[in-house]
Amino acid sequence: MHPNIRDRAVTTSAASQQLHRHDFRNALVLLLASALMLTVLNQYTDIDLWFADLHFDREHHRFPWQHTWFSVTLMHGYVKSVLVWSGLLIIAGALLDLVLTSCRLPSFPLSPLHRAQLRVLALAALLEPRLVKTIKDYNYLQCPWSVDRYTGSEPLLRILDAVPSGMQVSDCFPAGHASVGMWLVTIAVFWLPHDRRKALYAGLAGLSVGLVLGWVQQMRGAHFITHTLWTAWIAVAVAVVLVAAFSRQLRTSARGSVEPASVPTSACLSASR
Repeated sequence: MHPNIRDRAVTTSAASQQLHRHDFRNALVLLLASALMLTVLNQYTDIDLWFADLHFDREHHRFPWQHTWFSVTLMHGYVKSVLVWSGLLIIAGALLDLVLTSCRLPSFPLSPLHRAQLRVLALAALLEPRLVKTIKDYNYLQCPWSVDRYTGSEPLLRILDAVPSGMQVSDCFPAGHASVGMWLVTIAVFWLPHDRRKALYAGLAGLSVGLVLGWVQQMRGAHFITHTLWTAWIAVAVAVVLVAAFSRQLRTSARGSVEPASVPTSACLSASR
């Protein structure tokens, strides 16, 4: 390679890496700022109560959408199942591809870039709902239908409040139902790093799926609005971390090339014995 061409390639690579670090720092700042904003909204405003009041029928003392076919059978049943199974299929496909490529066996005809994108999406589908579920298992924030202001008997607990003695874990915060759709924010990775505007639109479209699911749960009295917003925050944070972790692979220029099918090697065969 001509020295000038080599120097330009090194300079371009260094500039790309510096830009990536700058983007990651900006994303972290935005995540921290939005986490602070959500904390303030939950602790020091009545936004949760305002939105819950909109869906509560005080005359009949109930949430009218709590047991409807639309909210329970369609959204909490069919739509949730489709999203869960979609995530499982993506995880299974990425895992199968990983095993086959590790053993140098014929796998899916993917470029290095597309393979990295698939793995990022699969990890998001695995990690984001699992992280939300783990937080729910140790959290005391109540659902609207459990709060004495509405149909329950528990006191309203805010995010920074001390937990009253004897209170049981609520399994309500953050919004678990919304999490089965929030991981779709990571579909933005398929337009990274070459088209950030389309990546932004794709991420917002994916995030909106979870937000709709969360909104339906708010109508039922199953969650406050900040529960859903915290789940969205977790989904975006997981996406940012995964994109940063796979940044080198994502910067690889596939240019439409497809990796040839690998031939089984004696190493893989011997490892399986």
